[in-house]
Amino acid sequence: MQFEPSLFSTLSGDPHLGELVELYVQEMPERIALLERLAAAQQWEELARAAHQLKGSAGGYGFGILAGPAERLEQAARKGADTTSILQALAQLVQLCRRIGPATH
Repeated sequence: MQFEPSLFSTLSGDPHLGELVELYVQEMPERIALLERLAAAQQWEELARAAHQLKGSAGGYGFGILAGPAERLEQAARKGADTTSILQALAQLVQLCRRIGPATH
């Protein structure tokens, strides 16, 4: 298994936003769990909405690297792609989400 380095917020050095970024990082496991629950229940519209929200919030907290994968998941779920494609998009997004690190590094 290959080590995947942590991803840090581009805002991690901002003294005014550091605590908010840290909170966002701490809440990421809950966001991942929600995405996985919605996918398991095949609630595609809700999954698309959650991916859209993650896309926006990730950019706002300096994790723009998540925007593309979140967009792919959103579009796959919204446009009724086959389940395999949706789950692949979810897996790619979740893999990145699990790599985000604390605000300070």
